[in-house]
Amino acid sequence: MLRAFLLIVVGLAGDPEHGELFHKWGTALAEASGKVGVARERLVYLADAKEEGGRLDGRATREEVEKALASFASAAAAEDVVYVVLFGHGSYDGQTARFNLPGRDMTPADFNALLRRLPARNVVFVNTSSSSGPFLEGLSAPGRTVITATRSGAEQFTTLFGGYFVEALSSESADADKNGRISMLEAFQYARTEVARAYEQEGLLATEHAMLDDNGDGNGSQTPSPTGGDGKLAAGLSLGSAADAAPLPADPRLRALHLERRDLERRVESLRLLKESMPPARYASELERLVTELALKTRDIRTLEGDPTP
Repeated sequence: MLRAFLLIVVGLAGDPEHGELFHKWGTALAEASGKVGVARERLVYLADAKEEGGRLDGRATREEVEKALASFASAAAAEDVVYVVLFGHGSYDGQTARFNLPGRDMTPADFNALLRRLPARNVVFVNTSSSSGPFLEGLSAPGRTVITATRSGAEQFTTLFGGYFVEALSSESADADKNGRISMLEAFQYARTEVARAYEQEGLLATEHAMLDDNGDGNGSQTPSPTGGDGKLAAGLSLGSAADAAPLPADPRLRALHLERRDLERRVESLRLLKESMPPARYASELERLVTELALKTRDIRTLEGDPTP
């Protein structure tokens, strides 16, 4: 069964005003993830603060980031997806980009060493900080979806992207295909559009240009799509849906059927992620089998609930 593991890191802000905003975004993401079925034991929330309403799991330091990803490496399976989302301030000295943390900052190479230890075939890494562009090239690899708020290290102003990215994950308008799940591609497209609108409304020249890379070539795109060079993998990845977090029925038989249906839905999602690495005939056959099982399971649930709808 495909499960989502989520690490949220709110790093240094530079000033209290930005710090409050970054913490707001981190907390909003933690809350949104719970609403789409990310289990609390698979969520780690780190921030540059002593407390955040009891929700924090630790301070946002390099050591805590390493500890969190090590725990994911032990708990995640190959079919699971690991998400890492960074909020805060970034810097670039002309050679190396850094995500700023209390104590030692972290570079793309630092994160890459940790991500390589994960058994999950799919990893999503989102850096919403300033000067985040170099993280795209530094972390690009097969099976990775890398999103950055800027296209280069030279874009050093505080970015708006993170707030809109989080907003997308709980916004119906971001669900372009209306399937009840906000994919990473949909969240990216929504945030990019809203960022552009925000600058335009203020009559300002945009100082941030978000990028997405999910084909491992390290180039990225500002306009990814499900049929483009970048965007195919991101289109199939989501933290979950409201249905995943919905209360299960009290009736033991119905409860078991709902759990089995959720498992089948996750297996279909996982299979679609593996499409590029499977022979076409095998993929089509397996997809047909799972979709048929899913339809039968839904019928069984409706029958037990007394719903005559076929």
